Amino acid sequence: MKRLLFDRVFEGAGEMYRIAEENLKQAVAELGGSAPLVMPNSAYFLANHYTYLAKKITTLGELEDSLPEIRAWILREQRLENAFKAGFGAFLAAEVIEACKYARSGEPYEQPFHGHLSDAEVRELGVPLVTGDLPGFVVIIGPAPSDREAAELIKGYQSRAIFVFLIGGIIDQAVRMNIGMGFPVRIVPVGPDIWSVTHIISFVNRAAMIFGNVQPGDREEFDHYTFHRIRAFVNAFSPVADIVVACGGGAIAMGFPVITNDTTDTWPVPKSLIIQEDTASFIETSLEARDIKIKVTNINIPAAFSTAFEGEIIRRNDMQIDIDGSRLDCFEWVRGREPGDITDHAIELVGPDIDAFEAGSRVALGVIVDVAGKNMHSDFESVFERKIHHFLNCIEGVMHTGQRDMIRIRVSRAAFEAGFRAKHFGETLYAKMKDEYSSVIDKCQVTIYTIPEQLKTLRAGANTAYEARDARLLSLTDESVGVFYNCILCQSFSPAHVCVVTPERLGLCGAVSWLDAKATNELDPNGPCQVVTKERIIDERLGIWEDVNEAVSQASHGSLQQVTLYSIMQDPMTSCGCFECICGIEPMTNGVVIVNREHTGMTPLGMTFSEMASMTGGGVQTPGFMGHGKQFISSRKFMKAEGGPARIVWMPRALKDLVAKKLNHSAKELYGVDDFTAMIADETVTEEVETLAVFLTERGHPVLNLEPLM
Repeated sequence: MKRLLFDRVFEGAGEMYRIAEENLKQAVAELGGSAPLVMPNSAYFLANHYTYLAKKITTLGELEDSLPEIRAWILREQRLENAFKAGFGAFLAAEVIEACKYARSGEPYEQPFHGHLSDAEVRELGVPLVTGDLPGFVVIIGPAPSDREAAELIKGYQSRAIFVFLIGGIIDQAVRMNIGMGFPVRIVPVGPDIWSVTHIISFVNRAAMIFGNVQPGDREEFDHYTFHRIRAFVNAFSPVADIVVACGGGAIAMGFPVITNDTTDTWPVPKSLIIQEDTASFIETSLEARDIKIKVTNINIPAAFSTAFEGEIIRRNDMQIDIDGSRLDCFEWVRGREPGDITDHAIELVGPDIDAFEAGSRVALGVIVDVAGKNMHSDFESVFERKIHHFLNCIEGVMHTGQRDMIRIRVSRAAFEAGFRAKHFGETLYAKMKDEYSSVIDKCQVTIYTIPEQLKTLRAGANTAYEARDARLLSLTDESVGVFYNCILCQSFSPAHVCVVTPERLGLCGAVSWLDAKATNELDPNGPCQVVTKERIIDERLGIWEDVNEAVSQASHGSLQQVTLYSIMQDPMTSCGCFECICGIEPMTNGVVIVNREHTGMTPLGMTFSEMASMTGGGVQTPGFMGHGKQFISSRKFMKAEGGPARIVWMPRALKDLVAKKLNHSAKELYGVDDFTAMIADETVTEEVETLAVFLTERGHPVLNLEPLM
């Protein structure tokens, strides 16, 4: 006779609690109640305790104090609300178990396990989530009935761009099947035990705080956010233990259906707990349960194509060829042509193919994509060209970096052995250009060149075109154009956030320039980028327009009433959470510190990126802090109201090197300063504000002559 589902949830939650209690007791005896608790690279403490109990747990003693409250959540009463609450109690108890591991060892997990996910990793998924490149998440709890079934399920989700979290024995199966895993390829082996699920729940809850500005303690709003905005689900293989069932109760409460092949002691619940005995149908059943529709573009290539492969790294020992634009004549060039000048779907290779080169060879290669259409114009060329990076990176076994004539492409031996050749670059670009830009591109042809002598001449022609585009872009200023654009792509996760995109201020994610927004609007007039007029100026210094305010108020559903485009101190633009950088004022030096998402170290503000970023995001305005794109740093409109880029006193070295050329040019133009970035400190100089002030004085930094910010 089957046991009641309620009983299984309570039994499992109780088991998780007992394990947590014992682990914490041992940790306190070993380390003491004052031992610190810090989850790596996160500003959200123990995120699940912070979410559900609104408690900032910083020591083992404080964690011990939370146990009675967790125990009270596991109230054995046959009511749905109590079952859900017991599920959340299981998550909290699981976090206790994992926190004890991190208290004993700052990094308790070794390969292949990932463990805790950083705030930066949460933010990194912001853009693909809102664009739909990442349709959803699956948590697979195993092992599967066989290694083959495990591999087919994992790769099946990956090919559909679903982010995959693995827990338990299925990780061992993935290792045996040589499946590449890691955050960059969106297959994360979290941990060997069910309590490692707390890291996934922490990941989801931090997304609600970062992108949705959901406040700690508001469990109802967290459930609403995860149900409506995080499209996730669980696959659990038989036999499903009670402790797993308890976690499933919490997952269902968050809006995440559970699909299992376990028919023993498992009661189906429509749309929530689904019995699917055929494991080969898990994917179809799961996507249907969460109402996820996968758009598939048929591409005639012998490799999988998915956004899940964008982060794939191909090491030298694994590559077949290395197309290296830093040493050889390489380029990518999109040209608008007349319809009669090109043949649709013509893909031509001029020169030897990939199989003509020895394995490991450095190869020169150029790609010309010619497009035509009645709605095509030259401003779209650079927009389409930048998409080449994204399109080619989605091929399994291909790694692409750079753009224009500074590209780097590696093709893996595995892809080559599967039949991948040069023409497949063309097939991919043709299919994706026609698919994504069908309203503009009527005809597309791709020509690939591998003859060095021809490439030298062709590269010179491409550079002439690049220079003409750059001159056109430099002529585009906020004053020279008649309209701006808004971008509300991120509202699927941050409902109150609105970007205002201008020629001199790109979207804070770094992915949407004014030309991109213009193209998006023309391609889809009812889409996420709408025209914003700028006819009624209120304050030119701050960057306030009456009609811009009206557009922002309407797009934010009344959440915002006024935004300044050129100030960090007064009504700055909102942030959603997926910004590339965050800027914050540093009162002692009268300047601002900028840190990029990739930098995990400390800053002179005494805060990491995660801690600075936790002060903004979710569509709120935070005077003194501002999320922004990397390229905005060198803009003449960066903090124009407060003195501009001259306020920048500290940046991580890698970020400084990235923006140095353009930032030095702007500083020379604005202030007559040479080599401005040499006056900006970085982590190799100091992370302390006192030393920073001395450095700025020694270098004669222009911030010393500016009015106080506060």
